[in-house]
Amino acid sequence: MAAKSVCVYCGSRSGAMPAYSAAATAFGTALAREGWRLVYGAGDVGLMGEVARAAQAAGGDTFGVIPKHLVDWEVGKTDLTRYVVTETMHERKKVMFMNADAIVVLPGGAGSLDEFFEVLTWAQLSLHGKPIVLMNIEGYWDPLIGLIDHVIDQGFADPSLKDFVTVCADVADTTAFLRD
Repeated sequence: MAAKSVCVYCGSRSGAMPAYSAAATAFGTALAREGWRLVYGAGDVGLMGEVARAAQAAGGDTFGVIPKHLVDWEVGKTDLTRYVVTETMHERKKVMFMNADAIVVLPGGAGSLDEFFEVLTWAQLSLHGKPIVLMNIEGYWDPLIGLIDHVIDQGFADPSLKDFVTVCADVADTTAFLRD
């Protein structure tokens, strides 16, 4: 798929391993290099800020969406190509999703999990066919992949659930997948 806009879900913190920040920076740079627009949560903290600053530094197009109650907490990054402030988290997620051709999930916390499961559920319900990629830096998403296997093994989802998610080990694999 030749992605034009890539929605990136990731942490508002940098996490415990330097590899997470390195991947966020490298992916932001890769997005710009490929000519793809970054769509993300408009924060200037954690992995969010790192991916955006890298995309900007490489000349990339950036589209940030943030709910008004997080503007101060996540340090709304107002120098983006496009900066949108929404009323609610639900509206933020909708705007981000509607403005993306693919979704990539870097390491993150509860918010990233919420975003991932929402787009996964929508795919399962045939509400979209956009690629969903878990960028599994240093095995970060291994427990989540195990949980999805467990849900399937216990009869709460069809094995086809895994078909909606592509697991990539790093930035190079993710970029190659999106390019193809």
